[in-house]
Amino acid sequence: MESTPALFAGTVFALFGAGLVAWTGARTLHREPVTDAAHPVAAAVLTGVVGAVSLGLAVWCFGRV
Repeated sequence: MESTPALFAGTVFALFGAGLVAWTGARTLHREPVTDAAHPVAAAVLTGVVGAVSLGLAVWCFGRV
């Protein structure tokens, strides 16, 4: 019974983290801004860190199953 919420949360974290890391990588690769009205390097680093943390949370959730 406890595994269903962990699977759902892990899936959400994995999809969000993978999408954010892929989007940030694509924008950085094409030398386009990651966000508007922000320093390009800081925005890329911050979104990369948030994506990596989200993927780490997904691994943790899947480990609780």
